[in-house]
Amino acid sequence: MFEEEHSIVEDVVIEKTGEGLAKMLPSIFLVGPMGAGKTTIGKLLAKQLGREFIDCDHYIVAQTGADIPWIFDKEGEEGFRERETRALMELTEQPNIVMATGGGAVGRDENRALLKKGLVIYLEASVETQLHRTKKDKNRPLLQSDNPKEVLERLYHIRHPLYQEVASIVVPTGRAFPKQMISDIMQVLSRYAKSQELSGGL
Repeated sequence: MFEEEHSIVEDVVIEKTGEGLAKMLPSIFLVGPMGAGKTTIGKLLAKQLGREFIDCDHYIVAQTGADIPWIFDKEGEEGFRERETRALMELTEQPNIVMATGGGAVGRDENRALLKKGLVIYLEASVETQLHRTKKDKNRPLLQSDNPKEVLERLYHIRHPLYQEVASIVVPTGRAFPKQMISDIMQVLSRYAKSQELSGGL
């Protein structure tokens, strides 16, 4: 019973701390490869900060009225990327949100410039972690291949430097449970906010 009460008190304290921290931070954008956990971590982080969570891919689907495989099939990847850039132009203007981006959002120069309007967290995941988490997901057009590992390795080499370029913070994934990751991220955000406040950046 004591442990359960302690857990509830701890969650309340973290949530109160999170809402105070949220006032000190710009919008937060999560980047990283497929299977890094951007949506899962994004939802949990938004809850801790008392913010709205938006998944950019889901936003595109809602705007288009069709799922991503359909967009890729009918418009090709270039058509999807055009829609993605338009979505990012709208979403990066919204204050006080936590947004998860698609794995390839960093591919365009203009997208990276848009993302730099906020605080960018790069959820870094190994190819093995990505493969394990995406092997049964049929909603990822780029992985509908005879050799998805080869695709993921190629994308990692192309995109990893771009994720690093836009990132304010890099967080490794695949080693800790989501709740522990959120606790770690909150500590990093707190240090980030304090450092920015001292330098006059916030």
